[in-house]
Amino acid sequence: MYRNEFEDLLTWKTKKNRKPMIIRGARQVGKTWLMKAFGKQEYAQTAYVNFESNKLLKGVF
Repeated sequence: MYRNEFEDLLTWKTKKNRKPMIIRGARQVGKTWLMKAFGKQEYAQTAYVNFESNKLLKGVF
């Protein structure tokens, strides 16, 4: 599946002084799919942390 936002993530990846990535948006529009697909294609290893479902991490934000 192709998404236009994938190109934005590739641009983010190539920036020398990039900031941490935060993907925000409406529910059920493909944010998680996009992030997982980008990580799988562009990096050897990725970590997925869901701050809503983890009670310990929920307090961080």
